[in-house]
Amino acid sequence: MPSARPRVLYVSDLAYPAKGRRYCDEDIFLTSRLREEFDLAVCHPLDASALMTGFDAVVVRNSGPVLHYQAEYDAFRKQAVLEGVRVYNQLSGKGDMAGKGYLLELTAAGFPVIPTIDRADDLGRLPDVDTYVVKPKLGADSIGLEFVPRDRLPELSYGNILVQPRIDFRYEVSFYFVDRTFQYALYAPRPDERWALEPYEPTGPDREFAQRFVDWNDIAYGIQRVDACRAPDDELLLVELEDLNPYLSLDVLSPDARDAFVSRMKTSLRGLIGQETVRASHGV
Repeated sequence: MPSARPRVLYVSDLAYPAKGRRYCDEDIFLTSRLREEFDLAVCHPLDASALMTGFDAVVVRNSGPVLHYQAEYDAFRKQAVLEGVRVYNQLSGKGDMAGKGYLLELTAAGFPVIPTIDRADDLGRLPDVDTYVVKPKLGADSIGLEFVPRDRLPELSYGNILVQPRIDFRYEVSFYFVDRTFQYALYAPRPDERWALEPYEPTGPDREFAQRFVDWNDIAYGIQRVDACRAPDDELLLVELEDLNPYLSLDVLSPDARDAFVSRMKTSLRGLIGQETVRASHGV
């Protein structure tokens, strides 16, 4: 007799050697919990296009930087749109899912983000510091990132790169959301150890800061991570809005916090599939 439970294809590169993280452990845990309510199969990102037909939803989780398989990822997105496949996160994201060009848009709109330019003519818009960060617009996982002195900026080949001042930040902090509802925050108290994370209790202004970026984005169903740094003047500045496949660092959470996150993710996924109504802006 056919199962009445929704069928979910869970996309993950379990063998990807992420720095300071173990994708396989996180996805083994998440799939074990999602199986409580969904009929679930796991596949590598390169197999998703061939396998996704017939599933009620495709969950893209720790699939690694798509720049390693850009053509195949673009084909997956095109096929999913043409066939009306429900993808989680939804493919309408304006953050890292679409490249890092959003940092330019947010800078121009006056959002609290590290100032970002992509043209030599705009170098005067950046603060005068000793060192700058140069990163590819389609970069991920620090791939292609370079630190350069100010006198080298005019020599760069502009077009596919972004330039930002190097911030002497106090620490990095990440805010995790399901849909548009805040779930938890973690921070790296030591700037040289990005993935040595600890629980962080955000203030009201901290949460308002993070919520502003999630509300700006066009994702109703999905998981988002707002990465920020605490500048020397105590201001929070956006580092990136990860809305494609953010690593969740669930191993850092207490058992109760992990359970709460999984429960909220299940509700969100059922909402995407259409089994129940989810008020994405206020939770349930």
